[in-house]
Amino acid sequence: MKRQNEPLTDEQEQLWAGNITIGTPGQSFLIDFDTGSADLWIPSSECASNGCSPHSKYDPSKSSTGSKQEGLFNITYGDNSTASGPIYSDTVTIAGLSATGQKFSAVTSESDSFSLDPSDGILGLAFSSISQIGAPTFIENLYSQGKISAPTFGFRLASSGSELYLGGANNNKYTGEVTWAALTNKTYWQTQGTSNVNGAQGYQGSMIIDSGTTLIMGSTSSARSWWSHVSDAQPCDVQVCNATGFYTYPCSSPPNVSFVFSGREFSISAADFNAGAADASGTTCIGSIAGSDSFPDNFLIVGDTFMKSVYTIFDEVNSRVGFATPV
Repeated sequence: MKRQNEPLTDEQEQLWAGNITIGTPGQSFLIDFDTGSADLWIPSSECASNGCSPHSKYDPSKSSTGSKQEGLFNITYGDNSTASGPIYSDTVTIAGLSATGQKFSAVTSESDSFSLDPSDGILGLAFSSISQIGAPTFIENLYSQGKISAPTFGFRLASSGSELYLGGANNNKYTGEVTWAALTNKTYWQTQGTSNVNGAQGYQGSMIIDSGTTLIMGSTSSARSWWSHVSDAQPCDVQVCNATGFYTYPCSSPPNVSFVFSGREFSISAADFNAGAADASGTTCIGSIAGSDSFPDNFLIVGDTFMKSVYTIFDEVNSRVGFATPV
């Protein structure tokens, strides 16, 4: 039984990506590890979409262990980006740990927006119950094949020293006790929590811990309610923020932001909460909590803005997610 750490690179604070290989011999890909989905996909050598063009592509004819499977893969993400293509089975290796017979898609079509991503594809780390392929995830296969002692993994996200730790948690990346929060069910990494802002309760309810989302997203009304506790906050002009649902605040007086799980409060630093300047002078900042009409009122998508503030442990067997102080 092994535990292995996969170094992750910070790609302009938008995602944290790491290297995997698929096939025999291994074909290399830079992957976005996403706890908000449950499928692995990379571009196919047959993909002609603009979204595929700048990326590494999987060629099944060059792998002695690859085989095409029945069915087609099709997924739509929260930002309405899509990917689709045939399903394959092959050996997938991360940090020296190999899952044989891993099902994935070599997509032949993907949204143009993926051309802007540093990563070649996505590896889902949620539960296989939400897999569009309908197959065990990479973590589940590693565990069932005896490669790791538990279907558990840990994330440390930072500007340097980031990693995905497979088979447990890396004690060298956090200090003190781990606070555990029970999952609502085995689909997403969804639990109950509270977000406080300037001493007031900005939101309380379901939260999905999602490494594949850069910011913290909720419904339009949830975001509006949260930002009502920040004096001088203003809706961000769509021409500035390139989307509706964002808010700005004076950079000189950032809000005090924290999240509470199982009674323990974790603060988000002003630097991590700042999603960028809204003006040339740098006096107005864009906040990292935003709203969208595509999200219902009953949950927040808690992404990397929060995960940078903690060491996060995802424990499938015990249906829980843990948070600790990072080092």
